[in-house]
Amino acid sequence: MTSFTISSATDQDIPALDTLVNSAYRGESSKKGWTTEADLLGGIRTDERGLQAMLQNPNATILKYETEGQLLGCVYLETKGTDLYLGMLTVSPEAQAGGIGKQLLAEAEQRAILQHCRAITMTVITVRYELIAWYERRGYRATGVKLPFPNDPSFGILKQPLEFMVMEKGLDTAR
Repeated sequence: MTSFTISSATDQDIPALDTLVNSAYRGESSKKGWTTEADLLGGIRTDERGLQAMLQNPNATILKYETEGQLLGCVYLETKGTDLYLGMLTVSPEAQAGGIGKQLLAEAEQRAILQHCRAITMTVITVRYELIAWYERRGYRATGVKLPFPNDPSFGILKQPLEFMVMEKGLDTAR
């Protein structure tokens, strides 16, 4: 079995994170994996400036998953009150279905428990049925809250009307 590390990203990781996230969500390369948004959104998923802002947020971190020095996954975590917000869970299209997403999710949940968070929350595009089902198999549930998708090209160029649903997983922090 290949060894891997999950650690916090730094400014030096921004170019590689930018490449990874955009390759997994947008454009032709993303269609090699099952997490693509290319049919829903054009443009880019993020840019180096946006990633820099995420890393500068004192309540946030980006975890990176590396194998033999190669960046294969990442996830954005931000403490918001008593909850941990999880976003941008990304796995390289060539490495999807190998358990990397599950490992990043497990690490996020462990960190949330250590921080005594009440729950992990996230937003998912409502028409991403396979992705919603993937999260549901891991204990996440729809809260019933829907949010508009930003009409902002820095989030992507809409190919159809979209909205987010808020999902949540309660945590047992009594351990």
